Amino acid sequence: MKNTSGEGRASVVPTGVDRWNWGAFFLNWIWGVGNNTFIALLMFVPLVNFIMLFVLGAKGSSWAWQNKKWDSVEHFHKTQRKWAWWGAAIWLSVIATFIAIFFAIAAAMKSSEAYKLAVAKLEANEMVIQSIGAPITTGIPMGEIQVSGPSGSAKLSFSLKGPKGEGTAYLEANKSLGLWKIERLAFEQQSTGQRIEFAE
Repeated sequence: MKNTSGEGRASVVPTGVDRWNWGAFFLNWIWGVGNNTFIALLMFVPLVNFIMLFVLGAKGSSWAWQNKKWDSVEHFHKTQRKWAWWGAAIWLSVIATFIAIFFAIAAAMKSSEAYKLAVAKLEANEMVIQSIGAPITTGIPMGEIQVSGPSGSAKLSFSLKGPKGEGTAYLEANKSLGLWKIERLAFEQQSTGQRIEFAE
């Protein structure tokens, strides 16, 4: 079969070329520039960009064949595999980085004085113990902690689990002159909706 790659719409796309392109899906506009498929620059248009991810994945191979000259079908496939591997590697590294950042932030929150004060107060509360039992284990805190020198504030929520049930704790605390103080602490039992509120 004659190699018609790079002839635009006049190019005849060989059998086996028109298939899903992971390189185009993962690297979108970067892949587009590298494969003379500049429609991929629509990735910079809000809302359209999400749709373009899947359009590029589905149509990318055909467009790349039509828009760029290739030595052969084998050369095309070899190059597209490289794009796919690089795209997967970059996405995996980005995901791994976000996961690492998430757990680093969660660890920092768990080691904060505000969180420790709240957990100690919850573990010592008889109503909480009666509600979910003991010992109590806590989940990853969500929310925010802001500290500026001797001052700061914390707004967190985290799960609690015991032998008899589980629930969610809600914490508001402030730091003044280097000391944390709980302003509001509440626990809500998951199954019954029972709510326990107490302040420092």
